[in-house]
Amino acid sequence: MRHVAAERATGAAMKDKYQFEATPAWLEHVQKASIRFNSGGSGSFVSADGLIITNHHVGADDLQKLSDEKHNFLRDGFHAVTQADEKRCLDLELNVLMSIEDVTTRVNAAVKPGATAADAFAARRSVKSEIEKESQDKTGLRSDVVTLYQGAQYHLYRYKRYTDVRLVFAPEQQAAFFGGDADNFEYPRF
Repeated sequence: MRHVAAERATGAAMKDKYQFEATPAWLEHVQKASIRFNSGGSGSFVSADGLIITNHHVGADDLQKLSDEKHNFLRDGFHAVTQADEKRCLDLELNVLMSIEDVTTRVNAAVKPGATAADAFAARRSVKSEIEKESQDKTGLRSDVVTLYQGAQYHLYRYKRYTDVRLVFAPEQQAAFFGGDADNFEYPRF
């Protein structure tokens, strides 16, 4: 219960200092606007039509895969003038976190008292697989049981998967690398 009081205090401090309240609706909106790339990295939706933005290095693998002997999209960049010009990324999957459910009690209940470390590990792995399959069958969403705090908690994350991902624009590599930081974590952070 201590964390609830801390969240309230943090929320009050944000409201006092910034005149901003992170409501549950706002938090859900931000969560569903955030994207995880299966190739590593993250991004955000920037339009209702599914346009997303990410850092250049996150898309570098796909830029290389889409390139051919005539076009080096990583080095030279790319711009689709029309939707028909967009390039379909070959094996890219994007995931949007739709919900989180605490399944700690069920995972812990699968481990019998006095179980060896190996048996406990096998029991947890088995029940996590069951939970994931049940969830995916029920919701159609990618379902992953995530271990938190070295096994103190287990949460079921449900993701909406996007597999038809298309390249619309990428700046040339030297523009993306401007400022000398490939990750763009500092100025100029695009």
